[in-house]
Amino acid sequence: MQRGSDRLSVHRDDEMKHELRGLLGSGHPARSAGWHDPEPTADDDPEVAGGPVAPGDPSASFASVRLELARVLTRGAFPAGPRELIGAMRREHAPDPLVEPLERLPRSARYANVQELAEALTA
Repeated sequence: MQRGSDRLSVHRDDEMKHELRGLLGSGHPARSAGWHDPEPTADDDPEVAGGPVAPGDPSASFASVRLELARVLTRGAFPAGPRELIGAMRREHAPDPLVEPLERLPRSARYANVQELAEALTA
């Protein structure tokens, strides 16, 4: 009788071999491993690998600019003017294409939230 360091019994080992036979031999997903398959993208899913969002870029939508700003700026950053927002974005290591358009905003402007800032940048 062989005594090894197997964690499973001989019967459970045979069951697992039987369960994985379709997955290992066919080259495509088996019915038992359906949870491994990625879910297809939906029409309204955001662009994942579109590159950096630049508010002045015509291909950048309002929603994508607002999303990128919200990722960097917290609620505590508002209300603020462009200079304070630039400082907050630099501290959070925001990408330059997202920060540079804030330098062109009027210095006297004040923004209460990300929505107002995104509207000013995409207008």
